[in-house]
Amino acid sequence: MLTLARGQVDVWACFYQEIRDKALLNRYRAMMSDAERQKELCFRFVEDQRRYVVTRALLRTVLSRYAALDPAQWSFALNAYGKPEIGNPYGAKQRISFNLSHTDGLIVLGMASGTALGIDMENVRTRRAPVDIADSFFAADEVAALRQLAVEEQNQRFFSYWTLKEAYVKARGMGLSIPLDKFSFHFFHDQGIDISFRSPLTDAPSTWRFLQFCPSPDHLVALCTERGGQISMESEVSIRKAVPLDGEETIVCRVLRQSR
Repeated sequence: MLTLARGQVDVWACFYQEIRDKALLNRYRAMMSDAERQKELCFRFVEDQRRYVVTRALLRTVLSRYAALDPAQWSFALNAYGKPEIGNPYGAKQRISFNLSHTDGLIVLGMASGTALGIDMENVRTRRAPVDIADSFFAADEVAALRQLAVEEQNQRFFSYWTLKEAYVKARGMGLSIPLDKFSFHFFHDQGIDISFRSPLTDAPSTWRFLQFCPSPDHLVALCTERGGQISMESEVSIRKAVPLDGEETIVCRVLRQSR
């Protein structure tokens, strides 16, 4: 069993498109709740169904790596803003929290103990950045910085801002009640990240730490945790690549940006 010290943050990744074994997928379904099985049927396309099933299996099996509970026994609830949380008493007692994100080809799961956590990701190869919506969702200084870049650089910068914003909002656990244009991210030549806030949003920049890295050439991940959270402040970050019920390995990713 793995240990998750207070303030520790672990990241797990699953390249779900690699999982084609029908017997393995059925084992995943066996550990899902009735509500989860019903939700799978709401997805029209087989690929979306598979991603959902693997996501639930990844979450359940990873949680059981840190707690003596069978994967099928975990229950989940939503907070007042719709953020998923552990419903079992064990999760509350140990202050275990998690956050999930998925996009084309990849699922990422952040695990933490005793600290707020948010994780977000985009596939920067298959998705074209909707740069034209920046005026509506980004702060004015972010829009200005984005527009100053060459067109070929705007796609990456858009998703850098977007994933960081989503990671912060998810860490706060308040959903889109937090206006995205009332806080800004600032990048520096030394690969540093700073955040700033403007009225009416009240928060302290010193509370949060951010990390961006690429678990594959196609995917950009942003991680947000409270300053007490133990996330890598080195040039590389190690994450666990897993196939639920079938094995795992550690992969090392280059850090693109991080809080100063």
